[in-house]
Amino acid sequence: MDDRDKTPKDTETVLMALDQISQTIDVMTSVVGRLRTYMQQEATGGGKTPDLQEEMHPDRVLH
Repeated sequence: MDDRDKTPKDTETVLMALDQISQTIDVMTSVVGRLRTYMQQEATGGGKTPDLQEEMHPDRVLH
């Protein structure tokens, strides 16, 4: 098999992987932000924080 035949598929695979990594980073950034806010509120004596379960969207699908 010629190397030129593999290149488009390899490029597509790499681009798909990069997109998935980008989405993962976005989700983790959101989680870290929520945890930081929660911990800051706990450190300052608390306050009414939204229930994290209510904020989560279990039906959300990442591609």
